[in-house]
Amino acid sequence: MTTARLWYQGARPKTLGAAISPVLVGTAAGSLDGPIDWPRAAAAAVVALALQVGVNFANDYSDGVRGTDAHRRGPVRLTATGLATPRAVQRAALLSFALAAVVGAALSIVVEPWLLLIGLAAIVAAATYTGGPRPYGYIGLGEVMVLVFFGFVATVGSAYVQHATVPGVAWVAALAAGLPACGILLANNVRDVDTDRVSGKRTLAVRLGAERARGLYVVCVAGAILAVVACGAFVPTAFLALLALPAAVAPVRAMLTRRDPPGLIAALIGTVRFQLVLSALLAIGLWAG
Repeated sequence: MTTARLWYQGARPKTLGAAISPVLVGTAAGSLDGPIDWPRAAAAAVVALALQVGVNFANDYSDGVRGTDAHRRGPVRLTATGLATPRAVQRAALLSFALAAVVGAALSIVVEPWLLLIGLAAIVAAATYTGGPRPYGYIGLGEVMVLVFFGFVATVGSAYVQHATVPGVAWVAALAAGLPACGILLANNVRDVDTDRVSGKRTLAVRLGAERARGLYVVCVAGAILAVVACGAFVPTAFLALLALPAAVAPVRAMLTRRDPPGLIAALIGTVRFQLVLSALLAIGLWAG
C-alpha cells in the first residue's frame, strides 16, 4: 500500500517553486493597474501548483511504463520502482489535472470565458510532455514548452486575471520567472543524459550533449538576471531582485563542475531556490512600484 509520504515524494515537492514563482511575479505585475485581488491570485496559484503536480505524476507514469526510469537517479519514481501501480499514479495525475481544470474554469468565468482555451492548452501540454504517442519531451521541446507555459502563460496570465489588463513589464518579467524554470529542467536532463540516450528519450540535453546543455543552463540564469534589469527600466524598484544573485552561485558552480547525480540534483534544487528568491524579490519590487 502506497503511503501518504510516498505520494508526497512522488509529487516532487522540491520542484513546485517553478509553479508558484510566475504567479508571484505575474500577480505583482498586475498590481500596477490596481490593488491585488487576493482570491484571484490564490486561484491562479492553485491552478499552477495542480498543473505542476499533475505533470510530475504524469511523467512518473509515462516514463515508468515506457521503461525510461528503470535506472534513473533522482526523486522517487513510484511507477518504475513498483511503489505504486501505474493505474494509481495515472489516477493521481488525472485528479491533479481535474483540480486545475475546475479552479481554472471558475477563474476564467469570473474574468474572461475565453481564458478557458488557455487553460485547456496548458492541461494538454502538461499531459503530453511525456505522455501520448508523440511526447514532445522525447524530442527536445521540453524547455521551449516550459518557457511558454511556466514563463509567459503563467506570468502574463496571473497578471491578466487581476484586472483584465497586462502591464508591459509582465512580458519581460515572464522571462525572469520562466528562464530559471528552463534551467531546472536542463539540470534534471543533464543528470539523466546517459540513461535517456539509451532509452531513446531525445531531450534537449541529449541532442546538444551534456557540456553544451550546461552552457545553455548558464545562459538561462544570465537571461533571467538581464530580464530583471529590463524590468527595472519599467519599474525601478524591480532592481531589488538583483539581491538574488548570490543564490545563483552555488547551482551554477554545481552545473559547471559536478558530473555525479547527487551534485546535479543539488544544482536542480539550488536552481529552484534561486528562482523562488528571484521571483519573490521581483514581486516585492513590482508591487512596491
